[in-house]
Amino acid sequence: MDLTLSDEQRLLRESADRFVGETYSAEHRRKTAAEPNGFSAAIWQKFAELGWLALPIAEAHGGLGGGAVEVGILMEAFGRGLVSEPYLSTVVIGAGLIGSSGSEAQKQALLPMVAQGSLLLTFAHAERASRFDLGKVETTATKTANGFRLNGRKVAVLDGQAANQIVVSARIVNANGSSGKLCLFLVPAGTPGMTLHDYPRLGGGRACSLDLRDVHLPPDALLGDGGDALPAIEAAVDRAIAALGAEAVGIMQTLLDTTLEYTKIRKQFGRPLSANQVIRHRLADIAMQCDEARSMALRAALMADAEPIARSRAASGAKAKIGNCARFVAEQSVQLHGAMGVTEELDIGLYFKRLLAFDTLFGGSAHHYRRHAALGGRAQA
Repeated sequence: MDLTLSDEQRLLRESADRFVGETYSAEHRRKTAAEPNGFSAAIWQKFAELGWLALPIAEAHGGLGGGAVEVGILMEAFGRGLVSEPYLSTVVIGAGLIGSSGSEAQKQALLPMVAQGSLLLTFAHAERASRFDLGKVETTATKTANGFRLNGRKVAVLDGQAANQIVVSARIVNANGSSGKLCLFLVPAGTPGMTLHDYPRLGGGRACSLDLRDVHLPPDALLGDGGDALPAIEAAVDRAIAALGAEAVGIMQTLLDTTLEYTKIRKQFGRPLSANQVIRHRLADIAMQCDEARSMALRAALMADAEPIARSRAASGAKAKIGNCARFVAEQSVQLHGAMGVTEELDIGLYFKRLLAFDTLFGGSAHHYRRHAALGGRAQA
């Protein structure tokens, strides 16, 4: 298999690296962290002008028709700058769900707005009792004479406070009261009965919990034709895991580069730390973990359009492996910086926190090792 980047992919990498390097300074990150939504609206519009918001959206709906590999290139650059803009929640997950599950009218109405930067989306799916089981949803959607009535509670909704539309998963309650199939609904921000509880995320950005109490929606709030949405949800989460893996690789590479430079200038007993053979071995171990993580992230991206079991195994394998690599790189980098590694004077602590957040988002390493094994059993059956 030829893994060489195409000319277009190389240009994307160069432009993303250049923009992130010039924009995302420590001062910029401190400034955007103080913003009400945890990111810069002006930078988001820059993303739209650069074509990044349109990247994975189909050309028929105002996009560029890019794939998971192109998104991974972009996300790796975002990891280097600790970008907090809601690219994952809006473009990768939100627009991805509309693209896979929405009706043609919904796609034509919403996806061009995402590409232009005028529509922010998020996905409200996780619940306290679900424990990363994508099929375990207790939120209900009761059919009414005028549409649907939603009741339930969602947690860990990424960038929910900034979203104009929230894609909410719920189970249809049939006339006899039994729980039916899992469906997706478009809920506009500010809908009566919906309450947001906003909080900062570890390592940058914001998230919220979502209370739904008798939220009345019209019939056209149902995304698509009302078929079982679980396969689309699984595909969207697998793509999100591949994108997050690429972001984690960018963070890990920055930690390696920063730590390597620090050991060259930090002297102990009259010589730089990098002259110590034990330190060199440890840096080599960090570099190996970065390369292993990059390979797994690329594999998850390449398998994003494979059949469901193969795709999900690749995503879970990447999430489990990269999670372990990320923790090793983060801990070793902080330790090699000594006491300076845990101060606010250096950015390394913020990179460390973002990697800790990565390890728990959409399930930690232990969960995905179990999922990978279970999917392997299904593939052999």
